[in-house]
Amino acid sequence: MRISGLLTDDAVLAELGARIASRRIELQLTQAAVAEQAGIAKRTLERMEAGLTSQLATLVRVLRVLDAASGLDSLIPASGPRPMDLLKRKSKVQQRASGRRAAKPTGKSWSWDEKP
Repeated sequence: MRISGLLTDDAVLAELGARIASRRIELQLTQAAVAEQAGIAKRTLERMEAGLTSQLATLVRVLRVLDAASGLDSLIPASGPRPMDLLKRKSKVQQRASGRRAAKPTGKSWSWDEKP
């Protein structure tokens, strides 16, 4: 089943639980082994796989054990700069380097004895 915005919360949780169970079985891990590695109770993992609610931190821990935590990056993409911000920055882009200007030579050498 594809997770979409049209599914109810319970349906999404059930699908996530089924996917977690499927991944665990694919890796040939028992519920007890995953729960121990994730630092959670076996009953918590059972409830998660059954599609019941759990804490977000628990989900992250289980996904780490199942080598699926990298998928969280695509869950909510990082936002880039807004178009208006880019336009504002574009007008302030430095066009050239402004170094220290050398004093204009006057033709005569300078000495400490001179008075202004």
